[in-house]
Amino acid sequence: MTWKVLISAPYLLPFIDEYRPSFEENDIEITIADVEERLEEADLLKVIGAYDGIIAGDDRFTARVFEAAPKLKALIKWGTGIDSYDQEAAARHGVVIGRTIDAFTEPVSDTIMGLFLCFARNLPFMDRQMKAGTWQKIRGRTLGESTIGVIGIGATGSAVLRKAKPFGATLIGCDIREVHPGHVRTLGVEMTSFEDVLERSDYLTVNCDLNETSYHLLNAAAFKRMKNDSVLVNAARGPIVDEQALIEALETGEIAGAGLDVFEHEPLPAGSPLRRMDNVLIAPHNSNSSRKAWDAVHRNSIRMLVNVLKTGRL
Repeated sequence: MTWKVLISAPYLLPFIDEYRPSFEENDIEITIADVEERLEEADLLKVIGAYDGIIAGDDRFTARVFEAAPKLKALIKWGTGIDSYDQEAAARHGVVIGRTIDAFTEPVSDTIMGLFLCFARNLPFMDRQMKAGTWQKIRGRTLGESTIGVIGIGATGSAVLRKAKPFGATLIGCDIREVHPGHVRTLGVEMTSFEDVLERSDYLTVNCDLNETSYHLLNAAAFKRMKNDSVLVNAARGPIVDEQALIEALETGEIAGAGLDVFEHEPLPAGSPLRRMDNVLIAPHNSNSSRKAWDAVHRNSIRMLVNVLKTGRL
C-alpha cells in the first residue's frame, strides 16, 4: 500500500530531498504544499481529503478540516505547539496527533537571554545611534543588578532560569501548576504569585502554552502592574500577549520595552506600530533556529508519521 502524505511544515520543506529515501522506503508518496507561514482552514479544505497523513506547521486544523479528511490518520506537528489544532475534533475522527515535546528549549532560551542582554546593555540601540552618526553613551545595567521574572516554569522557562543564574540576577517565577521543590531549589528561583512577578521584574519572559488560561494573560491590567522601566520578552505564542494593549503600554511608557519573536497575527502586518517603535526588538518567529534541533525534529516527525500510518500509534 502506498500512503499519501502532505508536507506543509515550512521548516522541513527546504531539506525535504535529504529525507526522500525515508519516505520512499516506507511506501509514502509525498506532496509539497504551497505554503509560506501556515495553511489556513480554507487552504486545507481544498486538499486534505486526499491524504493519509500530514507533517504540518502551525496550520489551522479546525473541526471542519477533520470532517473533510476521511482518510487522515496521522497529523504530525513539526515542532511542539499544537494550539492551532482542534484536538477534540481530531480525537473524534480518529486522527493521531504527534509532536516533539521540548524540541526547541535550548535555542528559544538562548534567544530570551540574548534579548535580556540586548536591553540591559543597550547593544542594538547604541549600534543604531552610532550608524546614524551619533556618539552618545546610554546608561545601562547588568543582569546581576536586575530581577528576572519567568511566567511558566516548564522546559523553556527552567532553561532561562538555569542560564540566568550565573549572571547573578534575582530570579522569580510563577506557574499554575505546582513545581517540585527540588527543581525550585536547583534553579535558585523564588516561586511567587503572578501579580508579584509582574510588579518586581525588570525583565519578564512568558513561557507557557497557549490555551484558555493563557490567552491575553499579559493584558492592559498586567502592564499597569509592571515597572515603568521593565521589559517584556515573548518567544512563546503571540496571543498570550494582548498586542494592542502592549502597543499602548509601550507608547505611554507604562513599560520600557519589548522583545518579541511571536505575534497575534503572523506574519506581522506591515502596518503594525511595533515595526516602527525604537524600544521594541522584533524577529519573525525564528527563536527555534538551530541546526541540531531542527534535524532532530525532522527525523522524529518522520518516525512518528511512519509509526502512526503503520500501527496507528506514535
